[in-house]
Amino acid sequence: MDPVAKALWFIESHMGGEVTLDEIAEACGVSRFHLSRAFSATLGLSIMRYLRARRLSEAARALAGGAPDILSVALGAGYGSHEAFTRAFRDQFGATPEQVRAQGQLEGIELVEPILMEQNFNAKLEPPRFVDAAAMLIAGLGQRYEYEEMDGIPAQWERFQAHIGHIPGEIGGTAFGVIANSDDKGFDYVCGVEVSGFSDIDPALTRLRLPPQKYAVFAHRGHVASVRNTMHAIWRDWLPKSGHAAADAPSLERYGKGFDPRTGLGGLELWLPIGS
Repeated sequence: MDPVAKALWFIESHMGGEVTLDEIAEACGVSRFHLSRAFSATLGLSIMRYLRARRLSEAARALAGGAPDILSVALGAGYGSHEAFTRAFRDQFGATPEQVRAQGQLEGIELVEPILMEQNFNAKLEPPRFVDAAAMLIAGLGQRYEYEEMDGIPAQWERFQAHIGHIPGEIGGTAFGVIANSDDKGFDYVCGVEVSGFSDIDPALTRLRLPPQKYAVFAHRGHVASVRNTMHAIWRDWLPKSGHAAADAPSLERYGKGFDPRTGLGGLELWLPIGS
């Protein structure tokens, strides 16, 4: 069973009481870094936000069913006080626990249901090639994203298009999307190009130094919008069976000269950092 499916099972079977990311990762047999990346790449949200949403959804059901003691429901959802539970509940549903209990039904409440891993993402991976890449300097536009709020990445690339070909020291006709500083909530995303040095780079641009790293390189030949399917297949299928471990290092999207940013076609490569 892949680590994402194990994590989903663990969450559903440990809805009450304290659960930490480290505990989930240990139960799945992977590091917290690996689990965070695999979960977000597969499902597009952070594992702890999913856990919180599931607990609050079950709490909403209990309240709509007439649970007499809101504090008991709060404790069962992992909150230590009525106040903390009410804040989280209102943020999730736009209503207070008291309101949901009073109305006695869930109309207008968007619950988060258990995710089933029987979904077919229809991604067939070609065998990867392995690259021992030298250090690289990347200059471009950077932005922080939460896993649930990645809709801004295409617009980020659109803003960056005007810079391509005009950055001092630009190397080749290749652009990179760099995913760095990942944690259980989100990541930094830099769309940029490789440069020979930083001395003449516009201070408004993000500068990123990538150390030497070994990568497993996967081809994605479909439309760029379906790249998550390939990422899902890498993390769910290939990596657990490969004998390799994902390194806690930036991963790359490599857009070669054949990629057409106007149509999203032409293919790209996904560079997964792995341990030596």
